[in-house]
Amino acid sequence: MTEVSVLIIDDEPIARRRMVRMLAAIDGVSVAGEAGDVPQALVQIAALAPAVLLLDIQMPGGSGFDVLEQTGPHAPLPIFVTAFDHHAIRAFECNAVDYLTKPVTPERLRQALERARAMIVARENRDAVTELRETVAALRKALREQATRPTQFWVKSRRETIRIPAEKVLRFQAAGDYVQLHAEQGSFLYNESLSALERRLPAEDFLRVSRSAIVRRDQVVRVKRGPLGVLHVVLRDETEIKVGRTYLRAVRDGLMQG
Repeated sequence: MTEVSVLIIDDEPIARRRMVRMLAAIDGVSVAGEAGDVPQALVQIAALAPAVLLLDIQMPGGSGFDVLEQTGPHAPLPIFVTAFDHHAIRAFECNAVDYLTKPVTPERLRQALERARAMIVARENRDAVTELRETVAALRKALREQATRPTQFWVKSRRETIRIPAEKVLRFQAAGDYVQLHAEQGSFLYNESLSALERRLPAEDFLRVSRSAIVRRDQVVRVKRGPLGVLHVVLRDETEIKVGRTYLRAVRDGLMQG
């Protein structure tokens, strides 16, 4: 059974004590605290985060409606408890769980709290379903992204089509709407733009170093500074690639830390 914590808000101490006694006889209900006016109620709501408010309407410092207005959209579920029946329409416009007129009977209070409990359970279930859907959506997105990451490249060489594993790639060089794939087996034209390829390549393995070049991180053996402070990455095959100005930070952060 879901435990329901209740904050009693009423300016009459006798009314609050009576409500405490009745709540003590209801299973699964606990009294979070009491408040005698609007300012105190706002402090208690913020401090105690009750699930339900037993809320009088007319109080010093404002009304029960003021409590809900100042608490905002995340206010606890309100059950109005008042001696006046002419506020009922406005109460339900404020999404009240119930509207009880004094003197409140134990059975009537129990019914109102059971209704509140059902609403709390329904809201928790909705939140759980929403969270589950978000998790599933995130997993699906991650799987889609992983599925689109190239683990191999098929390239044409004369009359053959050759498979190049991603780990054998040294670098990619822009060649118009295509890229030149440089691998241990040689260089090949690959039918994809550098920008499109960059979006698919795993960032932990490949790094774009200029507008025209992407290198495999583990192929970089050193970074050297040339004239005017221009950086070059040097690969295992001694290829030197000038680092583009807009990619300097990525190279420093991705290759030169530590």
